[in-house]
Amino acid sequence: MRRVVFLTPAAARHGFALAGMGERTVAEGETRQALQEVMAEPDVGVVVADERLLREVSEESLREMEGRWGGILLALPTPEKGAAEELDYAQRLIRRALGYHVRLKL
Repeated sequence: MRRVVFLTPAAARHGFALAGMGERTVAEGETRQALQEVMAEPDVGVVVADERLLREVSEESLREMEGRWGGILLALPTPEKGAAEELDYAQRLIRRALGYHVRLKL
């Protein structure tokens, strides 16, 4: 069975580990390296990364890493979102699903 690993910033450490999930705390500026290391582990099938960490890596790089890897990469929304950030998150999900940017009018 493949494992689920959560990548979180230091401010959110221990939360998922306390629930029995695999968790790795990532320092600022080390997200790309942490993603590559976790994706290289053969027993990891899902990586759930805090959205604040994923901002350090370009969308193109994320797609490239995920394309080479046989697992699933998910973005965990940050708890302190404003309306504009929620829209950005929705747009990124739609762009990822459809393969292009869609303008949303609410």
